[in-house]
Amino acid sequence: MKSVFFTPVLAFIISCSGKKEEPQQKETFSIKGNHVIISENNPVLKKIITETVTEQQYSKNITSAGTIETIPNNYAEIASPFSGRVIRSFINIGQTVKAGSPIFEILAPGYSSVRKDYSDAMNDVRLAEKNYKRQQDLFRHGVGIQKELEEAETEYQNKKTSLSNVSSTLNTYNSKGSGGTYIIKAPISGEIISNKIVTGQYLKEDSEPVVIIAELSKVWVTGAVKEKDIRFISPGDPVSVKINTYPDMEITGKVYHISELVDEDTRSIKVLIQCDNPQRKLKPGMFAAVTYSAGTEKAVIIPSQALMQQGDRQYVWIKTGRNEFTKRFINPGSTSEKATMISSGLQPGDIIMIQGGIYMPGTK
Repeated sequence: MKSVFFTPVLAFIISCSGKKEEPQQKETFSIKGNHVIISENNPVLKKIITETVTEQQYSKNITSAGTIETIPNNYAEIASPFSGRVIRSFINIGQTVKAGSPIFEILAPGYSSVRKDYSDAMNDVRLAEKNYKRQQDLFRHGVGIQKELEEAETEYQNKKTSLSNVSSTLNTYNSKGSGGTYIIKAPISGEIISNKIVTGQYLKEDSEPVVIIAELSKVWVTGAVKEKDIRFISPGDPVSVKINTYPDMEITGKVYHISELVDEDTRSIKVLIQCDNPQRKLKPGMFAAVTYSAGTEKAVIIPSQALMQQGDRQYVWIKTGRNEFTKRFINPGSTSEKATMISSGLQPGDIIMIQGGIYMPGTK
């Protein structure tokens, strides 16, 4: 390949008064492929700063997108288990409630049926117990029959089982209503974040939830980590979380759970991070940037300002002699505003241009 020389050119400038001003000398470079030689009198030399490449301890980080979610055990959607008409509401949106607090009351014929089943089961147990004790007394006095005693005992045990089942059903509804009224209670402590209760409205037992309670002092951040990087992450690892809404807020969390499944489309694995949220600023549905610490390693680190761009590739200028530089394409890794880790293309001991690259041929 032939060398191309930019030779000195003298230009005379005529002022308005007709006088000739001093000649100005243009910059001179000798270019051969990616190799450039800068002439001694070129002012660009004074703008160039170089640095020797070294290996440094590098904190390897993995970054992924995430979404704020409620913790399932701290979230409850409340609907009526019976069809009925709302006769009273005990809550307002934004209100804090404790587990067991009344939420709303309905007039529900279905609840009356459950209470009747419980009452009937109680009576059946009393009668079966009375008969069983009578058969025991007869048998002890020698006038009873073994078979009748065994049948009475079996009947008594069956009735107690039925009562236990009906009682469990009644307790499931967690209500102290009387007659046909039924009071729905809060299953968890938290804040009322949605309230659609209207006094007088009729609710069906398969209707949508009318109240949502969430306890948001802690939240989950759901992130996706590439399959190749999951080996660097373990439960309990510290994590840094950034929210666009609060760019200056420092949020930390810990890896709570790593999924056992791999998303076949994205080749990523779901990771749950638990974060404290005492000020309730983290809202479910917000997007987050999650940074996982993957330990430290030695790597070539250079100032980010040394990187030059050519199309979709990046390169640096390597000093190869006195006033001589060669363009070398590199593969950058993790980067920040000030420093960039180089995956390949540079070795410790290389001397690179960290300032002045914009004055080199082909970079303006």
